[in-house]
This record gives sequence, C-alpha cells and structure tokens, in this order.
Amino acid sequence: MSFLSPERLWLLLGVAALLVAYVLLQRRRSRYAMRFTNLPLLERVAPARPGWRRHVPAGLFLAMLGLLVVGFAQPVDEVRVPRERATVLVAVDVSLSMRAADVPPDRLAAARDAAAEFVNGLPEEFNVGLVAFAGNATVLVPPVTDRDALHAGLDRLDVGATGTAGTAIGEAIAASLDAVRGLDAQALTEPPPARIVLLSDGANTAGRSPEDMAADAGAADIPVDTISVGTEDGEVEISGQWQDVPVDGETLRMVAEQTGGSYHEAATATELRDVYGDIGSSVGYRTEERDASSRFIGFGLLAALATAGTSMLWFSRIP
Repeated sequence: MSFLSPERLWLLLGVAALLVAYVLLQRRRSRYAMRFTNLPLLERVAPARPGWRRHVPAGLFLAMLGLLVVGFAQPVDEVRVPRERATVLVAVDVSLSMRAADVPPDRLAAARDAAAEFVNGLPEEFNVGLVAFAGNATVLVPPVTDRDALHAGLDRLDVGATGTAGTAIGEAIAASLDAVRGLDAQALTEPPPARIVLLSDGANTAGRSPEDMAADAGAADIPVDTISVGTEDGEVEISGQWQDVPVDGETLRMVAEQTGGSYHEAATATELRDVYGDIGSSVGYRTEERDASSRFIGFGLLAALATAGTSMLWFSRIP
C-alpha cells in the first residue's frame, strides 16, 4: 500500500499527543485520589468507579481519529487487472521425441495436461490460441475466448499432428505472431497485448531461424516464454530402434532472452504444472492503483459510532 498524500500522515503525531495527554491525565487523577487518606469515607461518598470501561470510549475515539487521518492521506492499493484484448498463444512441440516417457506418462501427454490447467487458470476474457509444431507449424485453434474450443484443440494434440518430422521452433513463433496479427480488425494498427508460451524438448532442426523469428517477436513487443521439458535420459522407439532424445534447451533459452520472456526447465509433470502456473500469474495483466481511503474512513465511522454507543450505554452521555 502507498499514499498519494503521505505528508498528511504527520497528523498522526497529533493523535499520539492526545494519547499521551490522556495517559498523563489519568495518572494525575489517580495521584489526586490517593491524597484522600480516609479511604472508608471515600468509598461511602464516591460512586462506584467504572473501571476499565471508562477508557473504552477514549480508545475508540483515538482509533477513529487515526483511521480518518490514514484515509485523509489517500491510501492506494496496487491491483492486477487483466489487459483488454489480452492474447496468449500456446505453442506445443509434437515431434517424435515428445513420445519419450522420461516425463510420465510421456512428454507430450504431460505437456497437454499442464497446458489445459494453464488455460483454465487464465481470465475468461483472455483470447487464447493453440499452435502445434514439429517440422512445420499449424494453428490448431486461433485466439478465442471459447475455452471448450481450446480444450478440443488440446485433445487433438498428438505426435505427427503437423505431418512433418523435425522441430521448427522458428516456425512456431512465426505462426503464433501471425495468429496475433489476425486477432481482429484492429490488430494491425492497434496490436493487442500478447504473449507466446512455447514448449519443446529439443533444438531447432527445420524451418526459419529461431533467432530471426525471436527478433520479429521482440520488435512486436511480444515476449516468448519458453519451457524445456524432458531429461537427459529420454529415449523413443523409432522404426523398431531405441534412440536417445536428451532434452536440449539452449535454443529456447536464447529465444526467451531475446524477446524479454522467461526460460524454464521441467523434468517432471509436477514441475511442468508449476512452470505454467508461474507464467500464468504474470501474463496479460497490468498493475493499477485503486483508492483505498473509503476503507479507512468506513472503519473510522464505525469507531465513531462505537464511541458514542459505549459512552451512552455506560455513562449516559455522548462524548
């Protein structure tokens, strides 16, 4: 929390001074009462003392003043607000190496499940699209707010979905950029705030250069968050032969750094879900300051009512 007029908080010194004055006054009254040495007579002529209750109205009154001063200083809270027309493209590698079972049940299934949770966690007003890539890239679902369409697209993710072998990270970025630019009639002149979340397990082996496409994304102010999924022990069976497919995240790291995105490594399904959760907490939002003064003024008024109520109830007077 911050304050638009923090200098007004100096008025709290006045509240503190009143508190000190009240404490000193109570001590002075106590010393004066002790001068009346005939205690039996004092008990007969003095009314019953209210004890701790006599301090309650004063305490509530000082609390009211403190709350009103804080409200007068114009406190503001920082809140995250979804950006209008915010667009997220999820690009998932569907090359043969994604069949490796080092991330159970296999890399692609774990990626598909985690992506579904990621999509569910985004605000409903976000546009979300889905890109599948191997040797080339295909937009399976253009950016939409229809989550059912997204989940149907995720269900269609499978090895070989693009029909071409290889890993074309550059093509995946290019397809995602084209999907953002085709979002609506305003997209070319007023680009929407967008982000690409790209998951793969290997280096680029086909298509356009990831460096060039990352440069395009950076020029368009579209960060690319990349996730390297898998371990060094991954292997798949191809044509009856087992082949090692160790994870290689260097290209993904470069893309993230060049576009201002973040790079993550996930060696388990749990880590993969956590990575998507971290990305989802930061994507597509802006921070706004919201006035919080009414909160303190409201509590101050409640304290004022409590001050009057306790004073009338216990002492039959309004302070």
